[in-house]
Amino acid sequence: MNASTLAILVVEDDPNLRLALRDNLEHQGGYVVEEATSVREAREQLSRRPFQLILLDVMLPDGDGYSLCRALRDEGETVPVMMLTARTLEDDVVRGFESGAQDYLGKPYRLRELLARVGALVRRAGGAQAKTVRFAGYTLDLAGRRVEHPSGEPIELTRKEFDLLAFFIRERERALRRDEILDAVWGADVVVDPHTVDNFVSSLKRKLRWNSASRFCLQTVRGVGYRLEVEGEAVAPA
Repeated sequence: MNASTLAILVVEDDPNLRLALRDNLEHQGGYVVEEATSVREAREQLSRRPFQLILLDVMLPDGDGYSLCRALRDEGETVPVMMLTARTLEDDVVRGFESGAQDYLGKPYRLRELLARVGALVRRAGGAQAKTVRFAGYTLDLAGRRVEHPSGEPIELTRKEFDLLAFFIRERERALRRDEILDAVWGADVVVDPHTVDNFVSSLKRKLRWNSASRFCLQTVRGVGYRLEVEGEAVAPA
């Protein structure tokens, strides 16, 4: 898939910013760009076609980007979201990630940084859809449900451990709430103690032989849950 086939939805009510984003993404990034000026228009665009990325303003005339992003995640929408906003206090950034955004960039932004972040998100999303992915030297066969250590040795995981690892990889670099993890891996209708997530994370780290020299980390996010960090974001189709 080349850039010209990748569609990005820009949700921004400021006409000057929206036009600048469209021009730069189309002319310098080579992307197909659609626009929305409100939550309602964003919903309409999302109902018409799939997108590979949403660039989402926080303050919109009929709602806010945090609520829209959270609603999309609750509905099972997995398209990556980058929030573009002048609200850059720590609490704002944390709220953005907690709502389900993969990235958060403050205004005014630098064009080259924006294009680089957009490219990284699109590549990561494409890698997550592959049947086999590599991360930090490990190989994860999603179809065969097999995991291979960087040394080449197979790693035996339970069904839930494998599902949890696959979910972390798909949502890498995003702070994941414990209840969000439980809904995705155990199911929204299953009642499970939230501390179960902690036990399974510990088990995963042990079976993957994690240590301080490993190229990945299942990072605890205080007050939220966990985030998978991969050195250099080195996740790619095998």
